[in-house]
Amino acid sequence: RAGAAARPPAPRARGGACVAAAGTSGEGASGECRVLPLPRSGQGLREVSSQKKFDEIKKANQAAAKKLVEDQFSSSSEDDEEDAEVKQGKILAKTFTIYTSQTDGDASELERTRQYMNEAFQSGAMTCLICIASVKRNQAVWSCCGCFCIFHLVCIQKWAKDSLFLVSSPLTDDDFGKKDYPWPCPKCRFEYKRSETPSRYYCYCGKVENPTLDPWLVPHSCGQICEREFKPSCGHKCLLLCHPGPCPPCPKMVTTTCHCKKAKPVPRRCSAKEWSCRLPCGRTLLCGQHACENSCHAGNCQPCPRVSKQRCICGRQTAERLCASPQWQCDQVCGKPLPCGNHTCEQVCHAGPCGDCPRSGKRSCPCEKSKFTLPCTEDVPTCGDSCDKVLECGIHKCSQRCHRGPCEICRQEVEKQCRCGKHTKRMPCHKPYLCETKCTKIRDCQKHQCRRKCCSGNCPPCDQICGRTLGCRNHKCPSGCHRGSCNPCPETVDVKCNCGKTVIKVPCGRERTIKPPKCKQLCSRPPTCHHSTQEKHYCHFGRCPPCRQSCQKTLTCGHLCPVSCHDEALVKQTGLHQSAGPWEQPSEPAFIQTALPCPPCEVPIPVECLGQHEVSPLPCHSANPYSCKRLCGRLLDCQNHTCMKECHLVTKLNSSADGKKAGPECSQCEEECTKSRPSGCPHRCVLPCHPGDCPSCLQMLKIKCHCKLSVLYIECLKLTCADLKEKELLISCKNQCPKELPCGHRCKEICHSGSCPLNCSQKVKLRCVCKRLKKEIQCSKIQEGQVSLECDALCKEMKRKASEIKEAEAKAAIEEEKRRQQAELEAFENRLKGRRKNKRRKDEAEVEQSSWQKYKNLIMLPMFGVAVVMV
Repeated sequence: RAGAAARPPAPRARGGACVAAAGTSGEGASGECRVLPLPRSGQGLREVSSQKKFDEIKKANQAAAKKLVEDQFSSSSEDDEEDAEVKQGKILAKTFTIYTSQTDGDASELERTRQYMNEAFQSGAMTCLICIASVKRNQAVWSCCGCFCIFHLVCIQKWAKDSLFLVSSPLTDDDFGKKDYPWPCPKCRFEYKRSETPSRYYCYCGKVENPTLDPWLVPHSCGQICEREFKPSCGHKCLLLCHPGPCPPCPKMVTTTCHCKKAKPVPRRCSAKEWSCRLPCGRTLLCGQHACENSCHAGNCQPCPRVSKQRCICGRQTAERLCASPQWQCDQVCGKPLPCGNHTCEQVCHAGPCGDCPRSGKRSCPCEKSKFTLPCTEDVPTCGDSCDKVLECGIHKCSQRCHRGPCEICRQEVEKQCRCGKHTKRMPCHKPYLCETKCTKIRDCQKHQCRRKCCSGNCPPCDQICGRTLGCRNHKCPSGCHRGSCNPCPETVDVKCNCGKTVIKVPCGRERTIKPPKCKQLCSRPPTCHHSTQEKHYCHFGRCPPCRQSCQKTLTCGHLCPVSCHDEALVKQTGLHQSAGPWEQPSEPAFIQTALPCPPCEVPIPVECLGQHEVSPLPCHSANPYSCKRLCGRLLDCQNHTCMKECHLVTKLNSSADGKKAGPECSQCEEECTKSRPSGCPHRCVLPCHPGDCPSCLQMLKIKCHCKLSVLYIECLKLTCADLKEKELLISCKNQCPKELPCGHRCKEICHSGSCPLNCSQKVKLRCVCKRLKKEIQCSKIQEGQVSLECDALCKEMKRKASEIKEAEAKAAIEEEKRRQQAELEAFENRLKGRRKNKRRKDEAEVEQSSWQKYKNLIMLPMFGVAVVMV
């Protein structure tokens, strides 16, 4: 509102340019339109100023649009609750993966870190205590290393600057800048140096500057492994991904022994490596006499709890005292004579020698200008010189002679200036001079005057109460009057659920914007329907959800209503309002909450159909006998067929009648007899459909015999009533079987059924291998391979002689071939010798030869060689 009030009114459009402001910080998009006049020729100054205003408004609009986009960016308070919970669970599991792998899935030590990370996701849980506003994902933040509270980077920078200014404002110009004054955290007051004022935006672990926004990481996290040193330091580093809040205890396994070092080393978590074996400690106590009886413990043993008689340091008194404090002093003065022999020791109970007399040796006079060597029995006299000790004023010296005791006050008159430096006056030096002039300077709060008499200029801080309303709008600042913004409200407010059992504490002022906590307690409101109890659901605000329990009211049929509760159903009302005319706008339909009647009973009741074929479950409200649409199926009087009517009611003639017998409502049989005939009888019964057996068939059957060559005529009754043997005889034609056996001979049996027998009795001739011997044997034995005819000795001798004759003929043929080849070779050699002699004669004759005679040998020799090769 303040921004809207401070905005100048928009000038009216007169041929100018209109620029719509998208909004300012703290406001949403507005529809304001600023109109700038167009420049005219000859108006150079107005043209420059108009262009300047246009540029300013353009920049403002761009900044407002950017701010609007950032405000509408999805933060932790804008995510869908169910998707956010699933997404949050995945991010937490990913962050804790490396840590839980070291602890075998044990995440009990991560509760504190889990709480900080849950607050990073919850709507409004992360609140900057300086500006009392939510910390969003896309804003630069800074985290305190003491309390791990998160602030906006801009807010903490302003806080540090204001804190340093308030601390250093009372200082004078000479003292300013000599000391590095700290500034505190707004929450835990942990002090930081001036040089530690944050200037850049880092992730939680401090590795990445300006971490990118990733929806699958913890807000303001870089996603890398934290690797910060554990506190207290153990040499290991944090294994979680970059996270808010403190690091969990170290999960590494180390081998360590107990506190007393008696037990064997065992592997334990580094965060809990110190352990006790529960055995007695046994270490010698400081008294040197007793041993520690406590169980194994860390650190030094407790003082000895026993009591013993002990002497004091001087040995005069004995008392019962704790064994842990053996040395003690009594209250008696030592009183032993000193070496001087004149004085006694004035020290209270002590150990060792008393020492020399304190009055022996050289002693100074009271003004310490002269020294005297006197016996210890005499006092040191005054020297008679002036005292000259500096008085309390620090300027003048004592003018009295050397004296014992303190010097008196300074009584010299001096010209003194008052503290504010405006007045002077002569007065004794020991008296301060304060004028009555009141200081008119403004104190450090820049609101009130000092009003202190004779102020030196270093005015004290304002002692009035600030009293300004804090950012929470509920409390006033209780601090002293100060300059700049007030500290955040230290109070916290409880935000409760509807039942008040779940409470979260939020900074004062956030209770108006933060969402109430999700309560895990069941809603305790009484039901508004006829049920005694309502469905279990969690605590909530507003109306309870509609009852989804079954109605369970008793219907007229005696069953219970199974549908959902309908005591509070919303019913649309129509016809309640009649429009006064066509100009009246139709109103929205009105819904009223009313109880609806129970619907018809749908409980299934088993009902038998009219023809008693089936039992089907029908709704209770329509449970009446029905037709199942099947055929009646009752046996008619013919005892062969059934009723073909659709399922219908059948009247029973008497109580003992069969339930499957046809009644007067069933149809009458008009079919022919369809009873099955004896096996092999192809004729039908000549009577109409009748009960009982059909009469015997007397017709003749025309049938072929077993060998399929003759046609026989047999009575149907004889054939159907005969057994297998009789049928075999009736169908046989009594002739020889015409079939051939596998051996090639004809079957000798009479006409028969099936395959012919294989034992052929025909006589056949059997010969040996050389075909010389022969013998007659039954054909079946030869087929079975039971008989064979072997060659005798004469057959073998004849076979040997024949083989010798064949070998002799083969040898003679080979020798004849060799002789023929030898003759051909000798003839060829003789022909070659005759040609060589003719050539030698021609060379001896020196007769001039023709060209043909010269070159004929060159032509003929190759041709002759080819002919020889071919031969």
